[in-house]
Amino acid sequence: MIRFFASRLARAALTIAMVVTFAFVVLRMSGDPAQIIMGADAPPEAVDAFRAAWGLDEPIWVQYLSYFWAILQGDLGRSMRDGRDAIVLVGERIPATLALTLPALLIKICLGIPAGIYAALHRNSLADRVVMVMAVAGFTVPSFVLGLLLVLVFAVQLGWLPSGGQESWRHAILPVVTLGLGGAAVLARFTRSAMLEVLGQPYIRTASAKGVPWRRVVIGHALPNAAIPTVTIIGFMVGSLIAGAVVVESVFSWPGVGRLLVVAVGNRDLAVVQCVLLLVAVTMVCSNLVVDLLYGLLDPRLRAAPQKAA
Repeated sequence: MIRFFASRLARAALTIAMVVTFAFVVLRMSGDPAQIIMGADAPPEAVDAFRAAWGLDEPIWVQYLSYFWAILQGDLGRSMRDGRDAIVLVGERIPATLALTLPALLIKICLGIPAGIYAALHRNSLADRVVMVMAVAGFTVPSFVLGLLLVLVFAVQLGWLPSGGQESWRHAILPVVTLGLGGAAVLARFTRSAMLEVLGQPYIRTASAKGVPWRRVVIGHALPNAAIPTVTIIGFMVGSLIAGAVVVESVFSWPGVGRLLVVAVGNRDLAVVQCVLLLVAVTMVCSNLVVDLLYGLLDPRLRAAPQKAA
């Protein structure tokens, strides 16, 4: 078990290092931040002074080593726009993003999993077809298209809800629904597939042949085994809470981390972009570690495997 988690931690550290390196290289190749921030009309002397002040005149490998060493010391850099620490700017936006993503995650779980289970238990019925049509539609429609449709119907045509901003709880309804419906569709499809696969296993038929009540077969045997792939999808959704809100926050002008990332990329604010990407990578890695732990709790065979190997 110790070796199992040690390997997972090593893989997590390698993943984060690769994300940091990728973000650093891509951002340096995408344009000169000094020229973009200072403006096209800035004199060359001012641009050169800006580069020198932020270390952009150093060779790229020197910049990378300095940046990586600063991260190891907990320094994620300062914004080139206002000079504030990048972690402070990102931290100020996290509550707004969580105000959307956490209720959306609750909608995904409470709507998607029961719908998938019901569709699997009533396979090839009218209810199954309706659930799958809605799931496919929710899965294929991009989030920005769904968001714009909701704005058109509920904000423009009916006038029931505001189209953007963060003035009250009513402003969060449309973005939360936009985020929740797409994820619920994904969960419904995977839950249905997992349940159908489990319901076709021999031990399910054996339990039914022995006279075990069908409700007990479903709750005691089918659901725990079908939960493993479902937990994987939920773990991915938890890990992508911040990254998944980028488009929706832009559509609804919601002042969260996703919108901050879009603005920072446009401004070539390197430290802020790198801080957001590092936060996304750490969140995703931590959620995957939790999923690995849940695997051992849901499937006793995974806990027994290391003992057999020994």
